Amino acid sequence: MQLLRSVLFYIGLGAATILFLPVCFAIRRIPFETRFRIVSRWAAFNLWWLRITCGLSHVVEGAEHIPREACVILCKHQSAWETLALQMIFPAQVWVLKRELLKIPIYGWGLATMEPIAIDRAAGMKSLKFIAAEGKRWLERGIWVVVFPEGTRVPPGERRKYQPGGGLLAVEAGRKVVPVAHNSGVFWGRNSLRKQPGLITMRIGPPIDPAGRTADEMTRLAEEWIEGAAVELLERTRRG
Repeated sequence: MQLLRSVLFYIGLGAATILFLPVCFAIRRIPFETRFRIVSRWAAFNLWWLRITCGLSHVVEGAEHIPREACVILCKHQSAWETLALQMIFPAQVWVLKRELLKIPIYGWGLATMEPIAIDRAAGMKSLKFIAAEGKRWLERGIWVVVFPEGTRVPPGERRKYQPGGGLLAVEAGRKVVPVAHNSGVFWGRNSLRKQPGLITMRIGPPIDPAGRTADEMTRLAEEWIEGAAVELLERTRRG
């Protein structure tokens, strides 16, 4: 039954994506903040549909830590769920992502209209400089920048090396880093069709000030907080 519910969720997600694509193109010339509010209705629908079809909802802890000014979000990446939820929890935002995603039919085309910071992960230092330059431009406009520092989805209980792009951007732009952890991978497994019912918890940490800190220090402090919170959330979920 849960597999059937999961298939039903994907049917709704696919239909919503197709319906929203012409909207994305039609409004691509209007101010970004307004465009984001309109396009993020796609994420709102999918989170609602996920709850209806699969019985999977979420709760946010630490929302009081979200600053008024635009910051750099460093978020744990376990599934596609957080790409939906971040749009509902934080103000207008752009994402740092791998360039290949923009080539995905329909989804990638719509994603491109939201002007992400698309990088070539094989470009090394060139990509880091690009993130810093483009991210600073967006932050100065009051738009938040989302970075998944591990660069890919990582199963619950595992971790990968944190890349320094987000920390470098924070230092170069003089903006705080907001660390974010969650346990979405317990319910929405990587490359898994089946979605488990339950309650995902997203936890937002205190902002990390870049004043007097290097990019490596910013990355390390964010990693320590995120990984510590992720372990705690995973243990709490397993205890039921």
